[in-house]
Amino acid sequence: MKKLKNEQQLVKLALKVGQNYAVNRGFSDFPETAHAKEKIECIYRLLVSDGLVTPLPEDQEDAQSLRHRLAVWVMKKLPPEHPLLQ
Repeated sequence: MKKLKNEQQLVKLALKVGQNYAVNRGFSDFPETAHAKEKIECIYRLLVSDGLVTPLPEDQEDAQSLRHRLAVWVMKKLPPEHPLLQ
């Protein structure tokens, strides 16, 4: 898996977009005490269940792979001229 340029910022953006998506779907917002790792896994599983993200094989579901998958997902949603894609 090749690391993306601006991957950390893309993951942060994916968390924001994913949280909004989850709330719009009727889920409650994450508690203030929720760790980023938990948020990433929950958002990933929601997107997989809705068919918006292709699931990883079970033996490859580690934190880094989930972060990368969310970064790729949000990257595809951004317009080509977005600063994070430059």
